[in-house]
Formats: sequence, C-alpha cells, structure tokens
Amino acid sequence: MNLETFPALPLSEWQDTAQTLHMWTQIVGKIRLALTPKVNQWWNVPLYVTARGLTTSPMPYGDRAFQIDFDLVEHRLDFKCDDGRTESIELRPQSVADFYADMMKALGTLGIDVKIWTMPVEIPDPIPFEKDDKHASYDAVYANRFWQILVQVERIFYEFRSRFTGKCSPVHFFWGSFDLAVTRFSGRPAEPKPNADLITRFSYNAELSSVGFWPGGAGFDGPMFYSYTFPEPAGFREQKVLPPAAFYNGNLGEFLLKYDDVRDAADPRSAILDFAQTTYEAGARLQGWPVEQFELEEAAKTAASDADPSQPISEMASSKAPNGGG
Repeated sequence: MNLETFPALPLSEWQDTAQTLHMWTQIVGKIRLALTPKVNQWWNVPLYVTARGLTTSPMPYGDRAFQIDFDLVEHRLDFKCDDGRTESIELRPQSVADFYADMMKALGTLGIDVKIWTMPVEIPDPIPFEKDDKHASYDAVYANRFWQILVQVERIFYEFRSRFTGKCSPVHFFWGSFDLAVTRFSGRPAEPKPNADLITRFSYNAELSSVGFWPGGAGFDGPMFYSYTFPEPAGFREQKVLPPAAFYNGNLGEFLLKYDDVRDAADPRSAILDFAQTTYEAGARLQGWPVEQFELEEAAKTAASDADPSQPISEMASSKAPNGGG
C-alpha cells in the first residue's frame, strides 16, 4: 500500500473508477437515507471516513441495527449487524447493475429489505442503478489512494472544526456530490433560491460557510479544495485569501485550491488550514458574523488535556449535572 501522506491522484488515471465508486457510494448512501430520521441540512445521509474506508455508521432496522462499510484496504463491502451476522462483497471491476444486485442479495440474506429510489443524483445523464452497465471500473490502487487522502483531509478539517464554538457540521462525505466537507453556521436563517429543489431548500436555509475536498470532474481535471459562503456577500470574490495559489471561480461562486498545489506546499497541513480559515473569515466578516465570539479560547482548548486524572470521580463527573448541588 502506498503510504505517501498526500499521494498523487490524477483524475485522468482513475476517472472511470471514480465514476463507478461514486455510483456505488450513492447506492449505500441511499440506504442510509431511507432508514434514518431526517436531520437538519441532511446530516443523516452522509458517509464517514474510517481507518479502512467509509461507513454508514449504525442504521436502525426495526429493533435491529446494522452498518455498511467500504473497506478500501482489502477492497470489500462489509455488512455488519448487531446480532453478529455479517456479509461481504468483493470490490472488483463490475457494473453498477451487478453491484446493486449483489448488495440487495446480501441484505436479503441478512433479513433486511430496503427500498430505495434507484436514480442517481447530482450527476448529468443519470442511469438507474439496476440498468447501469456503463460504469464498471475499479482500480484498487487509486481507490485506496483516494481513501488515504480522505483520512488526511478529515484530520485537518476536524482541527479546523475544533476552533469554532457555533453550530457546525461533522466532517462528512456526501455521496451525492462525492466530496468531504465541514460547514459552519452563523445561527441566522437564509432564503434558498426560489427555484431550488427539495434537497437544496433544506441544505441552504441558513447562513453558512463550507469548506471541502473534491476529487474533480465536470470540467475540472484534478482534485481540489473548495470554500464558499452562502448567501454570497457582496465583495466576497474580491477578498484576498491564503495560500497565494487559491483563486475564485465565478462559475461555481467558490474559492478553489488545487490539490496538487497543496501537495507541492512546504507544509500541506498549514496550506489547507490557511485556505479554510481565510476563506471562512472573508465571508463571515462580510456577513457580519460574531467571528471573535465563535473562536474557541486557548484555555478551553487545553482544559481536557491538562485535567488531573487523579481527580475524584464525583468531581470529574459533575459536568453531567450542571444544575445540581442545591
């Protein structure tokens, strides 16, 4: 396995695999969408990065629970139930239609019957999963590289997330757009565009600032980081952000930073954090967010790590009953 921290991921080398894997994640993600309660901004539907790939996390099914995991190290799709039952599918070159059929067969073996809408979303010219023989590529090396990058980016995004005390999303993988993202909110509502679809209406009903990583496609020849503020405030696109390689794309209404520029940076972690922080501040200050109020104080950052482990249990646990003692 390639253990380079930020491995090369030229889209031209794995585009067919990326498109196939995108459809496979949509099938798995739609199962999570079908079974989980609706959460604000659709936070019930993404997948999450693991030490081996991507997971749905546990999902309810009657009085049972199960999860579906992409293992991008040993290249399996694993089904794990709370009753100990498991099933697995090998990740290999095969059509989306065959993958869909194998998935539903595995779920049936576990006594799980889930109905999903089989039309892919957020892509041009979608093909229903059960009819898609077009996408059938799987390059294990590049699938693994993609996951390795997600592991590193998630770590840095969580560091960025930790600085913010307001409402903030988890760091999660949206299977519709095939990207890893974390989003901050001002706490104020916003109006989606009048012609917005259902997904957009519930995603963009609040002021927000989002940063993410995307492997490319749709006219972009490689992976990149992106950042946007919604609604976009006047003057946002003219703001100076870091690192110097970042630029504003008017068609997307987003600041972009090419992944290859991050790879070439002397300190990739700092390049990503600088991009996330400066683009967030550019939009937040123009929208009038209480930026300083949302910053986590240094004392709070170190309080947990500096706690004396010899403290009596009653004192350590007192935070669970903040109104007690009188």
